[in-house]
Amino acid sequence: MTELILQRPAPSNTTWVAVCRLDDLEECWGEAALVGQEQIALFRLPGGQVHAVGNIDPRTRAAVMARGIVGSRGTAPTIASPLHKEVYDLVSGACLSGGEGLRAYPVRCVDGVVEVDVAA
Repeated sequence: MTELILQRPAPSNTTWVAVCRLDDLEECWGEAALVGQEQIALFRLPGGQVHAVGNIDPRTRAAVMARGIVGSRGTAPTIASPLHKEVYDLVSGACLSGGEGLRAYPVRCVDGVVEVDVAA
C-alpha cells in the first residue's frame, strides 16, 4: 500500500473517507462531493496536489466553490468564488481579503484513491 499525504497533516484521531479516484479529478478544476453531511470542493493541482475545502460560499451560502476559479497568490494555491470573486487560500481556507474563510479538510491519496477527513 502506498500513501501520499497531499495536504496538512491530520490529527491522530482521523477517520479517512474515500471520496473518488485521483484520476477522476481534472487538474485545475473543482469537483463537489457530499461526504457524510459535509459538502466539500476538491481541487487537483499540477504536480498531483489535492486540496479540499467547504463547498459553501461564506458570503452567499450558495454551494458553488467547486466552480470557483483556481489561481495562486505567490506560491499559495487559491480559489476565487464564482459569485463575488472573494479569494481563499486552498491550504488553510483563509479569506485573503479578511472575511470569513472556508473550512479546509485534510486530504490524502492511498493507492490512487482520494480520502478526506471531514471530522478534523
